[in-house]
Amino acid sequence: MKHSQEVRVYYHDTDSYGVVWHGAYVKWLEIGRVELCEMLGLSLAEIESAVVDMHIRYKSSALMTDRLLVETSIKELKPMSVMFSHTIKNKDTQKVNIIAETTVVLLDKNGRLMKKMPENIYNAFLSAIEN
Repeated sequence: MKHSQEVRVYYHDTDSYGVVWHGAYVKWLEIGRVELCEMLGLSLAEIESAVVDMHIRYKSSALMTDRLLVETSIKELKPMSVMFSHTIKNKDTQKVNIIAETTVVLLDKNGRLMKKMPENIYNAFLSAIEN
């Protein structure tokens, strides 16, 4: 299962040349993760999580006013973590701007790493892989 979210590049996302600043992509990766989780019925307001690993490969620059598609899916699921796969590309040209992977772990109410995800969360992520 893949979630696709449209985002628009605004002035604050760019440098003085109108090119997207590399750190702006991180915000859009989070949007992709949040929207995919909510599509699966998981509210991130109720789930405490932390990104523990992120890899981004920059392919081409996005520009001010571009409309981008953030495509997010689950690449790998383990009892303690979930790895998301992302592609951000230009909506009109389909030219890929970045490909990325982020690994997330869950934390308990005290901010400590959970050794095992709650079953309902694990099963929701598993269903996204199977579809």
